[in-house]
Formats: sequence, structure tokens, C-alpha cells
Amino acid sequence: MSVAKALVTGAGGPAGVAVIRSLLGRDDVEVFSADMDGWASGLYLVPPERRRIVPRGDSPDFVDAVAELCRQDSIDVLFSTVDAELPALAARRIELEPTVLAAPSLQTLQTALDKFALASAVESHAAVPVTKLVGPAALAVDWDFPIIVKPRRGAGSRGVRLVHDRPALEALGDDDTLIAQELLPGDEFSVDVFADAAGRVLAAVPRTRTRVDSGVSIAGRTVKSRELEETATAVAEAIGLVGVANVQLRYSTAGVPALLEVNPRFPGAMPLTIAAGVDMPSLALDLALGHVLPASIGFRELANVRYLEDVFVDPAEILFSENAAHGEGDE
Repeated sequence: MSVAKALVTGAGGPAGVAVIRSLLGRDDVEVFSADMDGWASGLYLVPPERRRIVPRGDSPDFVDAVAELCRQDSIDVLFSTVDAELPALAARRIELEPTVLAAPSLQTLQTALDKFALASAVESHAAVPVTKLVGPAALAVDWDFPIIVKPRRGAGSRGVRLVHDRPALEALGDDDTLIAQELLPGDEFSVDVFADAAGRVLAAVPRTRTRVDSGVSIAGRTVKSRELEETATAVAEAIGLVGVANVQLRYSTAGVPALLEVNPRFPGAMPLTIAAGVDMPSLALDLALGHVLPASIGFRELANVRYLEDVFVDPAEILFSENAAHGEGDE
């Protein structure tokens, strides 16, 4: 049996840990982990000889450093789990070869990470809240206030605010880095989606976000819902998704699921989707290696609560990194 080598970056985040744990469950892959911080917990899930330190994802030498690691370690598949890393890696995908980057195309990433471009791409395929650039286009709309104003680009809820009336919207001026968006009042769901090389969605797993901490779901349940699955599938197909993405939906005043945003990467709550029967990191590895994929993958309804798990290592094993302090920390 041939054994592939996979490198997972972002080993300090919940998504990175989820991918590492998934791949460690296979006996046909050697898992390497990387992070900018020597204290990243996911580094210590793999043997010492497979731990790597890399520059920050937004550093100009990040891609060169990762490409060199891939060459030195003969990496077959590279998994990036950090938003800031993905566009730079995808833009230089060919330079990484023969290592395969397990990530959507650069065009898909650019569309998904620009909320205005995303709304424009999806609006003829699935329900999308009214979305306009802040300035004349937004002021031309007869809004039902309050509305949401958020940055076109950026992860999580950073910069998101409620705007309660037209004078407050006018006070924002003409700023095409911001979008004004209809407020969706209903329940929110995340749908983890996996699409094959032809862009055909093989699995769409909706889940609730019952408890959220720092933007990551820490408690929730998977939900069988045809309309959520179909809406997320339509969104994924509209942006040409290949691989894994997380589609966030919220019910509108019309009672239909509408698009909030797309995170074109592995989400932090991936362990729930894996436990429910759809091991997306493993599927992504098979996709990258050209293995035959199932025609469709079902899942079961399952709930989870997340808890902290300690990883204990000899202090001498902690890797040095210029990106993090290594002195004694506070309790």
C-alpha cells in the first residue's frame, strides 16, 4: 500500500486540529502539521519529525516557505485551514506542484471572500438578501431599517454593525469597501459542503450554531433539511466550488433560507460533520489524490458540545517561533 504525505497548516486553530485528527485516522497517509506559533496544539498531535514552523499567512515569504517545505518533505497534498493563506497559495498553485493544494480555485476564493461579489454571483441561483455597496447604490434603496453594514472582505463578525436609520447610513458616506445588507431575522444554519472535481456536490450537511465562541460553533446539531441542503448546493455550484466550503444561511422574512456568507475552507466545527458520517478532510484527500469518490454521502442527525483537551509534551519539544512569545504565560 502506498502512503501519501499531507501537510496541514493552521495547526493552532480548531479547523486545523480537525483536519489533522481526521487524517490521522487513516493508515495510508503520513500527516505533517505546521503553524506560525510553536505553541500551536495541533503541532503536537504528530510525531516530532513532522512538525513545522511557517511564517504568518499574510507574510510575503509565506508561500515560498511552504513551497520549500513541500519540496523538502515530498508532500503530496497541502491542506491550508487559514483564510489569510488561501488566496496566496491558490494564486501560485502551479508552483507548488507536484504537491496538490486541497483548496478551491483562486476564482472561487476571490468570489467567496468578497461578500459583494458573492451576492452578485449567487443571486440568480439562490435567495440572497438585498446587498448594495455603501454610497449612492445603498442610499437608492428603500430599506426596512435596521440593516446590516459590514466589510466586503474579512472573516467572522469584525466590523459588522447595525445601522438603524437613513441618517446613520448617509453618515457612512461613499465607501465601496463596505456593503449594506438586508437584515435576515430568522434562524441561522451552517452547511458544510463537499464538491467533486466537476463541481458536483456530493454532500451538504446543515448544522445549527447553538453556542458560538469567538466565531466558532462550540455546540450544535446536524439537521436533515432538504431546503437547507438544496440552497447550500445551489450556492456552491454558483461559485464553482471544488472541495470543501462552509455556507452560512439564515431564514428571511419570506421564510426561506438566504445566503449570509461562504467560508471557502474547513470550518472549526468540522468534527460534528465528520462524526455525523461525512469525513470531509478524508474526502478532500481522496479528491486530491484522484481516488474514486462516492456518488453521494448521507449523514445522521447528531449533537455535540465542545470541550478543551490538553496535549502534554516535554518542554524541550516546544518549537521556537518568532511569531509568538515563549516566556512564562499567565494562568
